[in-house]
Amino acid sequence: MTPEFLASLPLLSKAETRSISAENPDGAKGGGAKAEPDAGNPGSALGRGWKVRPCISLRAGQTTTLAEIQGPGQIQHIWITVDAKAYRDCVLRMYWDGEAEPSVEVPLGDFFANGHGLRYSVNSLMIAVNPSGGFNSYWPMPFRRSARVTIENQRPEDIHGLYYQITYALQEVPAEAAYFHAQWRRSDTTRKIPEHVLLEGIRGQGHYVGTFLAWSQLSNGWWGEGEIKFFLDGDGQDPTICGTGTEDYFGGAWGFGDTYSTPFLGYPLWRRVENELPRHGLYRWHVLDPIRFSQNLRVTIQALGWWPNHKYQPLTDDIASVAYWYQSEPHAAFPVLPGREGRFSR
Repeated sequence: MTPEFLASLPLLSKAETRSISAENPDGAKGGGAKAEPDAGNPGSALGRGWKVRPCISLRAGQTTTLAEIQGPGQIQHIWITVDAKAYRDCVLRMYWDGEAEPSVEVPLGDFFANGHGLRYSVNSLMIAVNPSGGFNSYWPMPFRRSARVTIENQRPEDIHGLYYQITYALQEVPAEAAYFHAQWRRSDTTRKIPEHVLLEGIRGQGHYVGTFLAWSQLSNGWWGEGEIKFFLDGDGQDPTICGTGTEDYFGGAWGFGDTYSTPFLGYPLWRRVENELPRHGLYRWHVLDPIRFSQNLRVTIQALGWWPNHKYQPLTDDIASVAYWYQSEPHAAFPVLPGREGRFSR
């Protein structure tokens, strides 16, 4: 059976394609490549229309609006590249239909499944990170009245050379289309409570579509025995959906043994360097198997290893996560995002 997105590809549509970049900051029709080069510009010998303004600078402590779009429409693709020092120190936010609080609030690198402030390749359907640090998102992001995408530089210095392109379609949005959300959290698990919360307090109807984890081991040995749990629509102590282990949830088995990156699940980062904690990066996209909820949602994952006596060992690990989901608005308030120091990698 042909996937829906391929089956619809030959069909004609009244949608209008637009794209925002440093060369066309508002995506206007016929609005690209209008910058005039000065004498110091690399394109000065060629003149207007020859890569005069391909990137921007992010000023220290300031928020830059990358896109301001009037709907209805849908963001289809986001491409960004910048120096790796921006990955944890810059925060990506997205707002739909004039809302005051963002529906997406995630450090830049983590949104694109590059955790720990590190750069590595990801070869998946929804997120692709290509050499050397080309970030791509293919999450569909519908909006009815407006969309706003911003990035905040929380470093005490300017970051130069942010290249970006946001491609979208101006088109009608079906009444049943929900809004895209993504939220970052970080916690240190404890032996008493070896559990990381990815999401809680989510209210409304929607479906969960993705998980990214940036996991730092604070002890030696195997770390991936913990179960992921989805508490749906009033579940109490016991979840409706319960996994069988961390490596199982991300599509691997028996302690991984190697890295991999596939269309819907992957373990692209396994980093063991002298004088550095072991660090891991994992993703799981629920594209063909979204987890649907009608009232509320809570998601957790355990941090478990093994004791020498073959009993599970609760672990004290440093876990950061991005949860991706769609839901009807309004959404519940996000927890306060930790400041720059609270996002530093160990």
